[in-house]
Amino acid sequence: QVQLVESGGGLVEAGDSLRLFCVASGRTFSDYAMGWFRQAPGKVREFVATITKNGGETMYADSAKGRFTISRDNAKNTVYLQMNTLKPEDTAVYYCAADWRPFLLNWVDYRYWGQGTQVTVSS
Repeated sequence: QVQLVESGGGLVEAGDSLRLFCVASGRTFSDYAMGWFRQAPGKVREFVATITKNGGETMYADSAKGRFTISRDNAKNTVYLQMNTLKPEDTAVYYCAADWRPFLLNWVDYRYWGQGTQVTVSS
């Protein structure tokens, strides 16, 4: 079993930056591809970004391209989501997810999930 804990969310203003953290425990972190998803009230869980086991490849949702950067530090068992130029529409609970399989874009395909961290962007 893998346990994931997100942190770094908060209340910010439009145009600000925020960095999210996801710390993994319970299994070897480098065995897993990682993803970030978000879910706003009344909305489905939406893909944001994913990164391969060694960090060599990344994929982003169109809404995240050019503004968000996913990265990982396997020595620290941590995956990051750097979010720049935040917009009110980025407001959501952000979830970290892990799976053995790479390049998963659908939230239902991920085996392990964190509890989420709230990101609120005001105008």
